[in-house]
Amino acid sequence: MKAVVLEKPCRADELVVQEVPTPEVKPGWVLVKIKAFGINRSEIFTRKGDSPCVKLPRIIGIECAGEIEDPSDSSFQKGQRVVSLMGGLGREFDGSYAEYALIPSSQVYPINNDMDWVKLAAIPEMYYTAYASLFDTLRLTKGETLLIRGGTSSVGLAALQLAKSASATVITTTRNNDKIEFLKQYGSDFVLLDDESLAEQLFSLFPNGVNKVLELVGTITLKDSLRILSEHGILCMTGILGGEWVLENFEPMVDIPSGRYFTQFDSGVNFNKKLLDELFNHIEQHKIKVPIAQVFSLDEIHKAHQLMENNTANGKIVVVN
Repeated sequence: MKAVVLEKPCRADELVVQEVPTPEVKPGWVLVKIKAFGINRSEIFTRKGDSPCVKLPRIIGIECAGEIEDPSDSSFQKGQRVVSLMGGLGREFDGSYAEYALIPSSQVYPINNDMDWVKLAAIPEMYYTAYASLFDTLRLTKGETLLIRGGTSSVGLAALQLAKSASATVITTTRNNDKIEFLKQYGSDFVLLDDESLAEQLFSLFPNGVNKVLELVGTITLKDSLRILSEHGILCMTGILGGEWVLENFEPMVDIPSGRYFTQFDSGVNFNKKLLDELFNHIEQHKIKVPIAQVFSLDEIHKAHQLMENNTANGKIVVVN
């Protein structure tokens, strides 16, 4: 089969497709024929060598959409439509940058809809992360104010759609003046330029702060985002678009304002099949249009990574087989 094997940290233009043996099925695992998969920023980190827990060589890729090729000893049927995400895929064992992937049957989830493969592949990690962050971790409800810090990221755009479908007031941030109108057209009630005056901009609109913050930028904006919360407000850190993983000089008694709450969401640790089912129902019920930035073939994987690194994609980058 064709696959992209990461043998050592490399640049995007050094990613190549090669022929490798198709995985042999074993008990407890199923062979999935991959139809399409989304590109995720964590895969960029892994390619660069910034994921020390990933042992190379490795076929990376943390999500996929496809069909059961060999159900092994599971209850799946050959040809059944499925998705898989996280749980070690592309990190602890070979992932989705290939024509086939061998995945634990407990980590493969049946899909009972007829979405085209591109749209289906764009949903799992991006929308699940946004949905679970908003409605399970942040407990966002109708009428609340939500700040999405990192609004033009794929998860940020998904969160914007989901929050608006739940009748929340949404404020998004961007560091690019050219993206302000795009976010407004996409449905954001307010768009703020993410610079040193962000808190001042926000408090001029909401003097008491916002109820909820979805922090997607990461450690470099975390302290500032905590100060923007209203009394009893909650901040959920879900992403890290810039800066370091570790926050230096963080004093909880000082940096978390009294009466405000700081939590996090990690889809790799907190996966919930019930939430995935709810997500697909929510997307269909509210007729949410999934933003696709660009579609590539597996042979163009280097272009997909370059587009992600350029931070110019307004939506999900998808690769098809």
